[in-house]
Amino acid sequence: MTFTRRNFIKTSALAVGAATALPLSSFASSQSKDGLSLTAAGYRLDRTRALFDGKVGIDGCAAEFKEIGIGDLNTHVFSGPRTLDVTEIGLHPFMLAWANEDFRAYYLLPIFPLRVFRHKSVFIRTDRGIKTPQDLKGKKIATAGYSSTSLTWIRGIFEEEYGIRADEMQWVVSQKDSSAKDAGKVSKQENIFPKGVPISYGPEGKDESDLLAEGVVDACFHAAEPKAYTEGHPKIERLFPDYRSVERAFYAKTGIFPIMHAVAIKRDFAKANPWVVKAVFNAYSQSKKESYQYLAKALWFDNMLPWAAQEFEETKALMGQNFYSYGIEPNREILEKLFQYSYRQKLCKRELKIQEVFEPSSLELTESSD
Repeated sequence: MTFTRRNFIKTSALAVGAATALPLSSFASSQSKDGLSLTAAGYRLDRTRALFDGKVGIDGCAAEFKEIGIGDLNTHVFSGPRTLDVTEIGLHPFMLAWANEDFRAYYLLPIFPLRVFRHKSVFIRTDRGIKTPQDLKGKKIATAGYSSTSLTWIRGIFEEEYGIRADEMQWVVSQKDSSAKDAGKVSKQENIFPKGVPISYGPEGKDESDLLAEGVVDACFHAAEPKAYTEGHPKIERLFPDYRSVERAFYAKTGIFPIMHAVAIKRDFAKANPWVVKAVFNAYSQSKKESYQYLAKALWFDNMLPWAAQEFEETKALMGQNFYSYGIEPNREILEKLFQYSYRQKLCKRELKIQEVFEPSSLELTESSD
């Protein structure tokens, strides 16, 4: 399939909703005439598209990639049939399952297909006197997933950067998410409630957007955007309107580009085929390089945003040529920071170590510079 903006928008919109239509139980690993059969799943993103389209293959494997939303992938891995050999996974839900439930069916690989700065993710009511992060003390905060990766990052950043702790706010967890486009289940790892933090459920049938729009809460921490904000509610704004500048300053100070999702490999599959770990890593890395090449050559005319190419250049100037890096070493401090945040927020029962959750042979994998 030709890489066009139209195809990207179309496939991105379909990615989340595809989960419920896929017969996961039919997936199986076997040897075919084309190599080891491998089933993989995740989002079709600019950095993974070449894998889905077959432009980049996994050496020695006949690989099939399926588009499935993260909620269903988490459920599939933690409590489902676990028939996927390789899968995108929520990083913090994986950590929680590993630390709290002795989950060992999969290992992580140091491949990070989704990273998002999080200052953009805080939405406030403009009639509650909230001007700074410190003004959130004592306020009611809506969220659709308290222990999700996104919320764990936000709370950790707010405590370190602004001195406001989770237990200094009142959390209201909705039972619906206004941004969800599918019927995917929320894994139990995304709603773990620590002792000592004031947390309650919102009214049945109300999503986090309803709570914010109706004034039940004062603010909302959200992985995406609450519906009321996208629809232009007159009393809902971002806490940081110029979040680009705030996030760039945060990166310049800390070097942290928060990781949301990783890639996991079935433990038995990796043990039986140890060479496949490097093959999968290299394939994801090469697919990402295909996206870099597009951004460098075609972004200025293929994307309708008039300064998209300039944004690409400014991002590289601040964050380096390989700003979406894979591998442990360029991401060690970021991973350890999330491990610390989770433990401090009383989510993981213990502070995890990189060497225990990542597949052992993947610890030394690095991306080629060509």
